[in-house]
Amino acid sequence: MKIIGFTIARNITKYHYPVKEAILSILSICDEFIVNVGKSEDNTLDVIKSIDSPKIKIVEKEWNDSLGKEMLSFETNFALNLCKGDWTFYIQADEVVHENDLSRLKKYMFRYINDKRVDGFRFRWLHFYGSFHRYRVDAGWFQKQARIIRNNGMIISGGDAWGFIRKDNKPVNVIKTSCCIYHYGWVHTPKAMYLRKKNAQNIGDRKSVV
Repeated sequence: MKIIGFTIARNITKYHYPVKEAILSILSICDEFIVNVGKSEDNTLDVIKSIDSPKIKIVEKEWNDSLGKEMLSFETNFALNLCKGDWTFYIQADEVVHENDLSRLKKYMFRYINDKRVDGFRFRWLHFYGSFHRYRVDAGWFQKQARIIRNNGMIISGGDAWGFIRKDNKPVNVIKTSCCIYHYGWVHTPKAMYLRKKNAQNIGDRKSVV
């Protein structure tokens, strides 16, 4: 069984994305990790290069801002298409998986490796909000999304890369896990949050800063 991690990164220092921590949180169970690094105004590329692991594969490219919020799924799918393995593990630049969940997730993947009916695995979400001691689980804050998907060419990132869809428009068949994604997109200073919101609006996403 081969597990390939992947993510996208651009201007991560400017907008306070803990992408290095995100990658490192799942790197130990990945056989390879693809990072689509967009042309940045800061040291994003250096941050990714500072991850001392032969598993990291960096692809540098200029992202197409004219796509609006669809750019995020387009660039996510670009990275996904470079993954060569049984399962792909997607993590966004402000998400972290707890180390205690990694062995459990690997067991899930091994158990269902030959069950083609299973497209992926769903996580629970903890959205930290305002501080590291408070999180939101109320309506409007998504709680259940897949981040591990079968690498069969049928499942792609959709919309603003919030989740995955099937090319044939059938529902994505996922196994629910009790494992969590810890989301840190709303734990910043007011100035940082303002910059992130402006950036989200500039690419057409007026609902979030993620």
